[in-house]
Amino acid sequence: MSSVISDSLPVDRERPRRDPRLHPLGVRILHWINAVAMIIMITSGWGIYDDYVIFHGTHFSPSLRLGSWAAPSLLWHFAGMWLLALNGLVYLVYGVVSGRLKQRLLPIGWHELKTTVVDSLHFRIAHDDLTVYNAVQKLLYIVVILAGIWQVATGLFIWKPVQFSAAVALLGGFQAVRLEHFIGMSVIVGFLVVHVALSLLVPSTLWAMISGGPRVPRTAVRPSGTAVRT
Repeated sequence: MSSVISDSLPVDRERPRRDPRLHPLGVRILHWINAVAMIIMITSGWGIYDDYVIFHGTHFSPSLRLGSWAAPSLLWHFAGMWLLALNGLVYLVYGVVSGRLKQRLLPIGWHELKTTVVDSLHFRIAHDDLTVYNAVQKLLYIVVILAGIWQVATGLFIWKPVQFSAAVALLGGFQAVRLEHFIGMSVIVGFLVVHVALSLLVPSTLWAMISGGPRVPRTAVRPSGTAVRT
């Protein structure tokens, strides 16, 4: 009798869905691949630069270069280029399609930016809520994404100056493109220095990119932009 009653009652055997991590596994993999690709590109680029310097008297130490001279550095640079371009493309497509980039990096308020910069300069770095980026973080991520796209483009122009002669001419000629590529590299290096320093000052952000971080509520965005729990 009891079995008949129990069988007649609706039983929800579906396990409740757990809220996702702040950084899903795929995002973490893409992040660390990008980090490796950037390091390969930067250090091999220094080896290429030393073979034909832009600023006379400015060289990079052999201990910092990837490749003993220009030829092996070029091989490393091309390998890193494809890794960065393909991995970066996947990251951007995922970020745009999923809405993650818009949700995490926009909007940026001028007052918030000014306040965060002042607090950071006074080493008042509070990051209790890892699910929210402050204005400086948002700006830095936007800048490095744009710099990465710029580096891929100018790198192609340097590699194939004849095929991209119109673009090279538009940017001021071959040597000008080399200089612009060098400036883009400097921007990315600056970002990495700040990024690593902030990660060391707030270790929970680094651990979140390794472990996935805290779980965040599943949200859906209405056309008006209002986030609601699903």
